[in-house]
Amino acid sequence: MRLSKRAQEISPSPTLAIDTRAKELKASGVDVINFGVGEPDFDTPDHIKEAAARAIDAGMTKYTAVGGTPELKQAIIDKLARDNDLIYEPQHIVVSAGAKHSLYNAFQVLCDEGDEVILPVPYWVSYLEQIKLAGARACLVPTSQESGFKLTVDALRAAVTPQTRVLVLNSPSNPTGAVYTRSELESLAEVVLEHDLTVISDEIYEKLIYDGNQHVSIAQLGPEIKERTIVINGVSKAYAMTGWRIGYAAAPVEAAKAMTSLQSHSTSNPTSIAQAAAVAALTGNEIKVREMVAEFATRREYMLMRLWAMPGIDCNQPGGAFYVFPSIAGLIGKSFKGRRIDNATAFAQVLLEEANVAVVPGIGFGDDSYFRLSYATSMERIKEGLDRIESIIKEIQ
Repeated sequence: MRLSKRAQEISPSPTLAIDTRAKELKASGVDVINFGVGEPDFDTPDHIKEAAARAIDAGMTKYTAVGGTPELKQAIIDKLARDNDLIYEPQHIVVSAGAKHSLYNAFQVLCDEGDEVILPVPYWVSYLEQIKLAGARACLVPTSQESGFKLTVDALRAAVTPQTRVLVLNSPSNPTGAVYTRSELESLAEVVLEHDLTVISDEIYEKLIYDGNQHVSIAQLGPEIKERTIVINGVSKAYAMTGWRIGYAAAPVEAAKAMTSLQSHSTSNPTSIAQAAAVAALTGNEIKVREMVAEFATRREYMLMRLWAMPGIDCNQPGGAFYVFPSIAGLIGKSFKGRRIDNATAFAQVLLEEANVAVVPGIGFGDDSYFRLSYATSMERIKEGLDRIESIIKEIQ
């Protein structure tokens, strides 16, 4: 069977690959501590599960409108007005099977063959693959640990070419936890408007934020930039609903219409029952969200304290999400029992094979001198996992 060129060029998700390998080892009886998965370890709040059960009992098991039920669209509209000071109408909203699906739709309707998409590095693993699937080319723009892993206005301006069509922003960021300030976004928005670009703003981690930081959507900054922005969000991270697969886009009408048409020929509507649950998530109280964020903050502080004490490791304090992104620059060129550490991929292999600890090497995020740890796991497992990592680092020479 001959596969298409498109299929042959797709790279598997390294985060899912790590998670799969960790689960295989665990199934074979190995006590693996998995820092790889980007998924809250909390259960979906009861009032959300109860809404899904009511939907089943009420027979809500048929097709819905392709772009989402009227009830869910209204809940999203109300949420965006309440939390983000963004005003939309139903024709601007497209509900999909997860924020990843929303992103895929956005790239597909915005990009033609040969278009360029500016993608700050480090980036979430699926952005690059989705850009390629749309026939576009990713213009990778490095950021620095010193800048907080945030795209600067000078770097953006230097990256723009006549072929540039789209800028991808992710705040709070996966993998770095970087959070853009209003002033930083205002500077970037000036360049976007100057060059008639479109922004895909991935805001899936907006409620997972620390240190008094505030989430700002670039679409909030004025009507002009709003008309050039597709906001991507969903219920997976904030409400511990990763398996429910509900994401959404808020977009200018012509883009929303195109995304809905595309979806009508791929998945049709997202799951009817999950949509009912998402309404409950967006309209209910957020006590459980606040409790989860407080617990994440405690875990983050402990993880940072431990990492900062490890020789050869350097790590920024993330302002949001539930990841840390440490540098192993101080370990590169050294060895563990004869195994040379040339990059984070080699380091991650040592951790998995020698300490049964799963982390995600930075190669999947565009920089293999870093690795990602998720603190979306219990404090007990975090302590044990960091003990194991520290024991490995002590033997690296």
